[in-house]
Amino acid sequence: MTFSPLWSALPPIPLHAVAAMTAFVLGCVQMALRKGTALHVWLGRIWVALMAVVAGSSFFIHDLRLWGPFSPLHLLSVITLAGLGYAVVMARRGEIERHRRTMQYLFCLALVLTGAFTLLPGRVMHQVIFGS
Repeated sequence: MTFSPLWSALPPIPLHAVAAMTAFVLGCVQMALRKGTALHVWLGRIWVALMAVVAGSSFFIHDLRLWGPFSPLHLLSVITLAGLGYAVVMARRGEIERHRRTMQYLFCLALVLTGAFTLLPGRVMHQVIFGS
C-alpha cells in the first residue's frame, strides 16, 4: 500500500479520501460503542461533519461523467446530505429508531458501497491499495 497517488491527486481528492477513511473508522467505532452516551453524541457530531465534507467535496470531483460533469455518485451525495440532516433531526426529536436506521443506511451506502467503487482500476484508491 502506498499513499503517494493520493497525496499527488488533484484537490479535493486527498481531502475527500481522508475524510471518508476517517468517517469509516469512526463509524465502525460508533456502531460498537454504547448508544446515547455523551461520547456517542460527540463522535456522532464529528462523523456527521466528516460525512458532510465527503459529500460536499464530491461535487468538485468529476472523474466519472454521465450527465455533464456529474455521475450517479453525485446524486448519492445529495441524498447523503439530506440523510444527515434527517438523522440529526430524528435524534433531536427522540425518534431514535429512525435516527439509527438512517445512520446505518448512510454508513453502508455512502461509505461502504461508494468506497467499493473507488477500488475500481484507474481510480486513485485502487492505486493506493493495489499499487497500480
